[in-house]
Amino acid sequence: MRAIRYSFEEAVVSLWRRRRSSSLSVATITAAVLVLGALLTASWNLDGLLKQWAAAAEMSVYLGDDVTPAARATVEQMLRESDLVTEFEFVSKEEALARFTRDFADLAAVAEQGAGNPMPASFEARVPPMSGDAAAVGQLAARFEAVAGVDDVRLDQRWIERLSTAVMVVRGVGLGFVCLLVVAAALTVANVVRLACVARSDEIEIMRLVGAPLTYVRGPFVLEGILQGGVGASVAVALLAAGLVAGESLYGDVVRQVLGADVMSFLPPALGALLVFGGMAVGCVGGLIAALSTRETPTSG
Repeated sequence: MRAIRYSFEEAVVSLWRRRRSSSLSVATITAAVLVLGALLTASWNLDGLLKQWAAAAEMSVYLGDDVTPAARATVEQMLRESDLVTEFEFVSKEEALARFTRDFADLAAVAEQGAGNPMPASFEARVPPMSGDAAAVGQLAARFEAVAGVDDVRLDQRWIERLSTAVMVVRGVGLGFVCLLVVAAALTVANVVRLACVARSDEIEIMRLVGAPLTYVRGPFVLEGILQGGVGASVAVALLAAGLVAGESLYGDVVRQVLGADVMSFLPPALGALLVFGGMAVGCVGGLIAALSTRETPTSG
């Protein structure tokens, strides 16, 4: 405990004396953790949104204007007998036009300009992801497309899967960029702490001559790196939380209206704490690199 207390006090004094150079390493760690936190926050919210969309996934079977009652009955019978469909309803042309007019009031005049009702009749079926795999749902959609009088079949799960793939690609690219920032932050901390090693080279040499333990010699430099990482990561988490609160107040209603779900939520406390500890770990690595180089630190005289 005495060694830890000594190292902590010396690290705080060193940070204050070299606060200008230390601010550079703190800013680098802040940038790295901020990018990582933003990526995790976006992924967290997108995963929740995709789960909500997948739970409400539908299959819409659009009927042509020339569909016969027999063909319509065939589609209805196939929906009723399918184990993949939990529920379905028939939407007439008039009801489809009423929905369009209600949801897109600005475009209602455009729909009314043409001759007759341009909206098709359809069957809207609920196909939750747990009801079957994608291949089985795709085969069911193909069966509907083969029925005479069916113009088109829209399957929500198809574009949800494509969106999930795109999110995974963006997440991978973002993690690669974060790794580069983490390496840069560790090297920046190492260089800043090494400056402290050079400034205290005479003191380090005297401590070695009198037989001081390595924990007293190198401990302050490791603690200095940990403090820089902790401060930088804490600032990043605070900025991320403040930015999310500001975004919620400014664009929360727009997001809920467009996406149909409340997706602007912050990371769980455990994950936020993990970001802070991650920043401290990066600083610890940088401080350890500098501390291990004290053996080669030149002495005066």
